[in-house]
Amino acid sequence: MAIFLTDKSRVLIQGITGTEGTKHTRRMVAAGTAVVAGVTPGKGGQEVDGIPVFDSVAAAAEATGADTSVVFVPPRFAKAAVIEAIDAELGLAVVLTEGIPVHDTAAFWAYAQAAGDATRIIGPNCPGLISPGLSNAGIIPADITRRGRIGLVSKSGTLTYQMMYELRDLGFSTCVGIGGDPIVGTTHIDCLRAFEDDPETDAIVMIGEIGGDAEERAAEYIRDHVSKPVVGYVAGFTAPEGKTMGHAGAIVSGSSGTAAAKQKALEAAGVRVGRTPSEAAALMRETLPAR
Repeated sequence: MAIFLTDKSRVLIQGITGTEGTKHTRRMVAAGTAVVAGVTPGKGGQEVDGIPVFDSVAAAAEATGADTSVVFVPPRFAKAAVIEAIDAELGLAVVLTEGIPVHDTAAFWAYAQAAGDATRIIGPNCPGLISPGLSNAGIIPADITRRGRIGLVSKSGTLTYQMMYELRDLGFSTCVGIGGDPIVGTTHIDCLRAFEDDPETDAIVMIGEIGGDAEERAAEYIRDHVSKPVVGYVAGFTAPEGKTMGHAGAIVSGSSGTAAAKQKALEAAGVRVGRTPSEAAALMRETLPAR
């Protein structure tokens, strides 16, 4: 089993005719993803490697039964693209775009809530998600791991890849890159809840980073609701105060949002926390046999 994305998912690509959209569509198809349509306004009727292109998400979904969108759309058009996916009642919108104004993210997140929360948003500014061997929606390399029984949720794209590679022999049920912007559609807690309910996930790796309080809130949720073992890593132990580090949400002010504070909260909830990604992977290797 997997969370959010399965072998039954039917994927459309918003922005399929752009350079990045075309390149990563080919990678997704090579990984076994059922990419059934593309959307680029004004280019309906064209094809990309045999995949039909439509002018709108609604037309693509009606013609192909697509239920998932992967958004390769520039920041200025991203809000409209996500709202279009919500209006088409797709179950999942994976927003890869970096640099979307926070106001726009807040707007399409609120729009999804007002529409009944039927569309789950992953991202923005994220690598997407992969259920190895089943489907890949985004830019995560599909050949660095295999199917297994670890669930992974991460703010960082590159650390997602590293953890997948470090634990490639054990494998993963689903890996979700939720993004590092101040507002994201799907949170650590959303993924923890889904992994806890997934009978084919035995243990969870949670990767966080400095800034905000998402990891502290996740620690409270783990303490109260998660029975499966969780291993954590928090990026940014050496980050200087007051400087944005890579992600728009990764900024420390005073003692708030530091890696040390997040580590303390997670460990208080029973999470084993590594000081490096490799140490976190080693802790997971110790955890699974005990499980």
